[in-house]
Amino acid sequence: MTVRQALAELAESGLLRRDQGRGTFVAEPRMRRQITRLTSFTEDMRARGKRASARVLRLELTSARPSVAHALQLEAGERVVLVERLRLADDEPVAVECSHLHFPGCEGLIHEDLSGSLYRLLQERFGVIPTRAREEVEAAACEPYEAQLLGIRRGEPVLQLRRRTLDHDLRPFEYVESVYRADRYIVSLDLVAEET
Repeated sequence: MTVRQALAELAESGLLRRDQGRGTFVAEPRMRRQITRLTSFTEDMRARGKRASARVLRLELTSARPSVAHALQLEAGERVVLVERLRLADDEPVAVECSHLHFPGCEGLIHEDLSGSLYRLLQERFGVIPTRAREEVEAAACEPYEAQLLGIRRGEPVLQLRRRTLDHDLRPFEYVESVYRADRYIVSLDLVAEET
């Protein structure tokens, strides 16, 4: 009974994971993302001592669907660059990230190497400086497509992130929809009470 209780406490703290029908295993440590400033995935991983990389799954010029057009303040159907990438930390899949980008000259992204930091590339090659963003995080069950890419089972918990990013002129240039492995990633917020 004492061992069972100890295992339950370790699983609750995230040090162990239980796979029904398979057993109890040591859990991979979760990466904590502190949401206090605008950073790229690459910067987040570097801060954790991990090497970030990306595998480009899709890169195309496409028509903005209504939700993307609304986020980027465009007319539905306007052309955007769609970049879908599998994000890795030390070669382990962490997230599937789908970015929709619209700014003058964005078509040039089609010919760029997008396996590294997108934000660094935007600043250095296109003069687009990410300045502000609004991000929403929602819990969800993993869909089959993302499950296969992330190496998890369909229906496992994931974090869905949606972010609209503004440039230095406060114009929206990016709308991102990401799916993060919930067993590898924690979103952490610092909250301060308003003075009354």
